[in-house]
Amino acid sequence: MKLFYSPGACSLAVHIVLREIGQAFSLERVDLATHKTEHGDDYYRLNSKGYVPLLELDDGSYLSEGPVINQYLCDRAGRVDLMPAAGSMARYRVMEWQGFITSELHKGFGGLFNPALDEAAKAAIGETLRRRLQWVSTQLQGRSYLAGDAFSAADAYLFTVASWAGYLGLDISHCPELNGYLVRLAARPAVQAALKAEGLAA
Repeated sequence: MKLFYSPGACSLAVHIVLREIGQAFSLERVDLATHKTEHGDDYYRLNSKGYVPLLELDDGSYLSEGPVINQYLCDRAGRVDLMPAAGSMARYRVMEWQGFITSELHKGFGGLFNPALDEAAKAAIGETLRRRLQWVSTQLQGRSYLAGDAFSAADAYLFTVASWAGYLGLDISHCPELNGYLVRLAARPAVQAALKAEGLAA
């Protein structure tokens, strides 16, 4: 398999899961400004959506959309700790979190990366994100992970997206449980390996 990624982008969630399951894979970096891969290929020819992640499968086909890629990877590896069994309520809880992260956090942070938005618009988006992250923080009270006692694919996604707050200078000091959670997850071997491979940690 090959993961097309951009350092620290949402593709990091897939990168983490690949390492959590012990899947052999290679990495190919994508410059999202020029839409060129590190080998000079036109990324639009591989993924007409133009964004990461994109996973090249062993048969040469491609799969996109991070939460779906991670569901595929976990199912293929039989890792019901990361993505519980089909039909179980535990699975729907992980999917519920992934839906929330996609629609309420990921897309919101996307606005803050947009250089065309003025400061007033970014401030409004930032305040909405702060409220949503505070709600997430309250959900982490008394638990180690989003959907129960085990690290799941949803945790890889939240770690990736919530970490953007620090990069963008969004103050989340009002989210103590979330901040503690991010520190704990950053110490996981798979997370450390992914961050190092993407040049995001020493």
